[in-house]
Amino acid sequence: MSGHGDLSPSPWVVRFAPLILDGGRVLDLACGRGRHARHLADRGLHVIAADRDEAALEVVSEVPGVVTCHLDLEDGSPWPWEAEAFDAIVVANYLYRPAFQAMLDCLKPGGVLIYETFMVGNEAFGRPRSPEFLLEAGELLLRLRDEFCPVAFEQGIVGDPPCAVVQRVCAVKDTQPYRLPESMPA
Repeated sequence: MSGHGDLSPSPWVVRFAPLILDGGRVLDLACGRGRHARHLADRGLHVIAADRDEAALEVVSEVPGVVTCHLDLEDGSPWPWEAEAFDAIVVANYLYRPAFQAMLDCLKPGGVLIYETFMVGNEAFGRPRSPEFLLEAGELLLRLRDEFCPVAFEQGIVGDPPCAVVQRVCAVKDTQPYRLPESMPA
């Protein structure tokens, strides 16, 4: 998982980005300085990069193919997007459970969710430490079980210091098995 100053996209996001519909509309939620928004826009996708940090949004606001959105869900702001608005949603290092279902509802049928964040056990290595911001074991799979087909799921310790405990999933909004591309990188 990248640090705040690093603009390299997560290998998890890079690995599964090819599943996103060519030219698709993507939400990069809690985008920070836009490391994933940049990568996705470079792939020809139309990205909405949303974050509460206006200074971070300025860093990515000039990237072609990226539109920024100042959004602070935790201050009580309503979820701003309609159902089935996106072909993909990418979330890294962020968890706000009250908006989770609204986020899932924004994916079109067949849309791709690429999600990775911290889970219980991370408190031994650093922030976040609060259970409010840490997934429970298997939580992403449980939240997706009724309307998504998981493509890949991992949870465990990553890094060789600094370490973190993470959970990540790539899933397609469809209850039928998804046909994986032959050329997908391992």
